[in-house]
Amino acid sequence: MVIDVGPGPIEEVAAPEPAEETESEAPRTGPPKPGLLVITLAAIMVLSLVAVFLGVFAFGLSGLQEERNQHQLYAQFRGLLSPSSPIPPKIGGVIPLGAPVALLDSPKAGMHNVVVVEGTSSDQLLNGPGHLANTPLPGQVGESILIGKNVTAGAPFAGVVRLRRGDLVSVRTGQGIFRYRVVGRLVVGGPAPAIPDNHGLLTLVTSAGSGLVGRLAPGSLLYVDAKLVSKPVAAPHGRPKSVPPAQIQGHNDPAAWPYVGLWSAALVATTAMCWILWRRWGIVQAWIVGAPVMFAVLWGLSTEAMRLLPNVY
Repeated sequence: MVIDVGPGPIEEVAAPEPAEETESEAPRTGPPKPGLLVITLAAIMVLSLVAVFLGVFAFGLSGLQEERNQHQLYAQFRGLLSPSSPIPPKIGGVIPLGAPVALLDSPKAGMHNVVVVEGTSSDQLLNGPGHLANTPLPGQVGESILIGKNVTAGAPFAGVVRLRRGDLVSVRTGQGIFRYRVVGRLVVGGPAPAIPDNHGLLTLVTSAGSGLVGRLAPGSLLYVDAKLVSKPVAAPHGRPKSVPPAQIQGHNDPAAWPYVGLWSAALVATTAMCWILWRRWGIVQAWIVGAPVMFAVLWGLSTEAMRLLPNVY
């Protein structure tokens, strides 16, 4: 005999509560928390980025910048040479620094319609070869000195080392086209060649040595002299009697230091901004916004840092 006792009370079994996630177990999506180690590693990373960008700028991007400036200066100077131009090219007096004053040609040195600007500091020579302001312009009576870079900023004077006695160099200014014939190289510390009355001499100055290391050797300068074979013209009065030390061959431009400091401060501020954006938006959004700003700041910093190099480099 089976006795049915009926359904009994059903006991409810509580479901196990999920374990609470601690803060340490939550995945991290932002940058690491600032600490001495993190700040040190970030500083090393930023300094490494600056060093790499400076090298890329000096031996690559500065050449593109110089080529762009040369195109603009060439168009400007050709416009001044046009008979219809109301403003002729400057041929005397105090010429504004950076103004185009001549076109330089030398097939042996690989130069064709290279624009020469007034002034020879590292700042002006980022645009191309420069004319030493206290010397006559090419074609005028006396010694005209042109200084150019041999390593950075497009290295417009890299081919000057190939010039030998008898090679021709031509220069066009607002007074006409003048031809020079190379007579040799000037030894540093030696006597300058004598210039007869009513004659002209052109001296091309750049860094010397073989290879990149040799060209960057301190005090390594190359002087190539060429005598004027065309009829010289008179130099107008009012030319500067002296130039600042930054304009002399082999010197740098200390006036760039304040700008280097300002751009360095901007770099620190940009790095901090990118860090904050990383914490708030994530690394992808921070990279999209911060990368163009960082690139512009590095470009400005590199341009000013180039002025601290000797002008012939």
